[in-house]
Amino acid sequence: MAGAALQQERAGPRPLGLLAAAALALPGVMPLPAQAEEAPERAAVALKYLHYSDSQAVRTRYPYYSGSEGGRFQRVEVQAPSVQLLLPLGRRWLIEASGTVDDVSGASPRYYSDVSGASRMSDRRTAGDARVTRYFERTVLAVGVAGSSENDYRSQAMSAELRRSSADNNTTFSVAVGGSQDRIEPTEGGIRGVTEESRRTAELMLSVTAALTRNDLVQLSLGYSQGRGYFSDPYKQFDQRPRERDIATYLVRWNHHLESWGLTLRSQYRYYADTFDIRAHSAELQVVWPVSAAWKLTPSVRYHTQSSAGFYVDPITDLAVYPGTLGPTLYSSMDHRLSAFGAVTVGVKTELEWGDWTFDLKLERYEQRANWRRGGPGSPGIDDFRAQSVQVGLAHRF
Repeated sequence: MAGAALQQERAGPRPLGLLAAAALALPGVMPLPAQAEEAPERAAVALKYLHYSDSQAVRTRYPYYSGSEGGRFQRVEVQAPSVQLLLPLGRRWLIEASGTVDDVSGASPRYYSDVSGASRMSDRRTAGDARVTRYFERTVLAVGVAGSSENDYRSQAMSAELRRSSADNNTTFSVAVGGSQDRIEPTEGGIRGVTEESRRTAELMLSVTAALTRNDLVQLSLGYSQGRGYFSDPYKQFDQRPRERDIATYLVRWNHHLESWGLTLRSQYRYYADTFDIRAHSAELQVVWPVSAAWKLTPSVRYHTQSSAGFYVDPITDLAVYPGTLGPTLYSSMDHRLSAFGAVTVGVKTELEWGDWTFDLKLERYEQRANWRRGGPGSPGIDDFRAQSVQVGLAHRF
């Protein structure tokens, strides 16, 4: 989801982002009969619009705070229209493409959640991707490219995926690889005079999907990402991070169909570990409820908890030190997104079909607090963070 992406470091990695849509896509909950892989029969085009905004409480009073912001600090707002195209060419070929434009405005604190140290920003990002898929008897091969550009950041990426189904079509194995090249050129050098930096990332994901019963579908996935280059945030004070970041993820997904209720439960658990010493657990549950033949509701809830990065520095309000760190350090970051915290996301999506048209509306609310962390105390002195998003979509099959 967009809200989750905006929580990451401005110049940070997008771990396994290239492969998520390809290697983690679960088919319908009902197992398919043994048959050859084929492209969708009909083409489709979809238009979507996303509005995202976030805010942070102003409870911790850092030195020099004027008090003009009141109880909450309105931070970032994003407006993002997009278009998606699905075009089958016969039974064996499929072309997918999408494009989006993000208008981002607001403020980002340079020192924790300190309002007095916030910098104003306004930026526009354009992004697009394309993917070509070839279907064989029991094998699917797909290759894709993606790119994005904004005032201070450019990214290019490529990916490939191979899927192979068993003879009875009840089990599918897949391997996906990807790579990206990012170029960072901070506006006016950020706050540390950085003129130009780069980063490369390579990704690998292995997964197996199996229909255990006529109502149960399970997927296991292992992911690994290796990044080399610039991971620091040039817009935050005292932010110096290692130039290497390796990431491992373990994901379990289970779809269960309740025939007597007509509901489908979609659940997943994800474990995350990286060489920044962050360890994270995420669990999510969705309930797909077909209210009628044309109307479907999908409420969801997600819980995330993580430890802090090994070089994360807890807030300092001592005037003799602020804004700074307690002594010299090789690496340090005061980015609250690298702190120890817990977070809850609740949402609901509604879909309405009318002939060849589909309308959807999705609402989500995210809240992050230090004391919601499980397995140990969260980082002290970090103010609560909230985000909300609204996404509207209209699709047509032809």
